Amino acid sequence: MKLSPRDAAGFLNRPDPRCPGLLIYGADAMRVAERRARVIASQVGPQGESEMRLTRMPGADLRKDAAAALDAVKAQGFFPGPRAVLIDEATDAATEALKAALQDWAEGDALIVATAGQLTPGSKLRKLFEGDRRAYVLAVYDDPPGRDEIEAMLRAEGLDAVPPDAMRDLMALAQTIEPGDFRQTLTRIALYKLDDPLPLTPAEIALLAPQSTEAGIDDILNALAEGRMAELSPLLARLAAQGVQPVAVVIGAARHFRTLHALVSAPGGPAQGIQALRPPVFGPRRDRLLKQAQNWTLPRVEEALRDLTATDLALRSSTRAPTRALAERALIRLARLAGRR
Repeated sequence: MKLSPRDAAGFLNRPDPRCPGLLIYGADAMRVAERRARVIASQVGPQGESEMRLTRMPGADLRKDAAAALDAVKAQGFFPGPRAVLIDEATDAATEALKAALQDWAEGDALIVATAGQLTPGSKLRKLFEGDRRAYVLAVYDDPPGRDEIEAMLRAEGLDAVPPDAMRDLMALAQTIEPGDFRQTLTRIALYKLDDPLPLTPAEIALLAPQSTEAGIDDILNALAEGRMAELSPLLARLAAQGVQPVAVVIGAARHFRTLHALVSAPGGPAQGIQALRPPVFGPRRDRLLKQAQNWTLPRVEEALRDLTATDLALRSSTRAPTRALAERALIRLARLAGRR
């Protein structure tokens, strides 16, 4: 049977003792591993592996020894308690072995937990678990975690009372980074807030979130959009010393001004437009973008985009003009637009 996302959290945290097995599959190996770890921990507890109540085997081993899964399911250990058999990287080649284990499973036997990569609807392994009335199939998709999942992660890290503005930024962050990175970020936040009675703030989230590889370019883009002309040349020189090409700065500027265009042209104003941005923005960057958008009009943003497009074409052409000088002049022109009232 298929396990719906709504029911998945309950089963992973408290497996049904009448269920013989669970197949977890998906393209994102890290998400599959996270759910596998949850159900195993819930089934055997923290001492399960040391008490030999957990048996691990690669799915490829079942091709050579089809009876291995059934033997592991039926085996009785020295220590009492629920048991589990973990079969990693299972494929259709393991179908027959797992079919025999599911058919002979009786209440009190070990829970079968099989993991797999992306499986098509025609997969024999997937059909086996979907067709079994007692077993479950959990498909793990690439969608970012929702509010309920994030709240469960926060509770697991000991962060219960998260203010609405901090939760908003965490949900935005979850849509911009990989699930594993997001979970590590929550762990980092929990360590940072250890023994801190004050509520989590958006500024703390921004401080502890993974930093963009374009942080240096972000500095010059903010100076540009805020009309700080005196800072442009030193920042451009610093980026050049780091190996950043002028065309990369111009491309970044065009992307930044397309974002400003979306905010300025939004029917309800920048505050409404920023809600629709994908990927979403959060924390201090969100506040900064809003402030920048309020200082730009739609005609000036469109003029800036035309200038950046022309500069990009010039930088990519065969001209002998120094690229850094071309980029610097374009940025100064745009910074003057920002200061125009």
